[in-house]
Amino acid sequence: MAEQRRGERLDQPRAPRGLHLPRIDSDSFGRWAEGIARGMGTANFLVYMTLILAAWFLWNTLAPANLRFDPYTFTFLTLVLSLQASYAAPLILLAQNRQADRDRVSLDEDRRRATMQKADTEYLAREIAALRIAMGDVATRDFLRSELARLAEELDDSAERRRRLKRRHQEREARRAADGDALDEPRDELDGDFAHDGRHEG
Repeated sequence: MAEQRRGERLDQPRAPRGLHLPRIDSDSFGRWAEGIARGMGTANFLVYMTLILAAWFLWNTLAPANLRFDPYTFTFLTLVLSLQASYAAPLILLAQNRQADRDRVSLDEDRRRATMQKADTEYLAREIAALRIAMGDVATRDFLRSELARLAEELDDSAERRRRLKRRHQEREARRAADGDALDEPRDELDGDFAHDGRHEG
């Protein structure tokens, strides 16, 4: 006893005393419970269970008395079915709880994704609105086309005005040239007359 007390240390926690139960992996046990509950909820289980019960009834009713292991009132069958129900109910409840946990996690994930998608949609809507506002100040294709057409018309008008001015200038120059020729002819005649008169005087 003294050696045991001497071996205990105050700086370390005391090891728990009592019955040590084996540790069970809750995840593995839950998957096993879900498998059983999933199997019990199928048509195959109902068909096989019905066949077993029918065989049980027929054997313990029609078989010789010394071979009947559960005679009428079927006490053993009642015990088996009670045990099955007592274990099936917690297994099904465990499977439902695990499914509820998965559904809750899935709903949380869906809610998070929906929130992210909403935020992304609002961001894209703001970006599109900003682009529309920015595009309002940018020349569009129709605007450029109309401006180019107007510029082409202005260039055609200015070219037509230049041609008219050039034609007028040419006509004016032609008139001036014609007027100059008409004035030069009398001067030549006068010069000729003066020269003729001088020859006579000489």
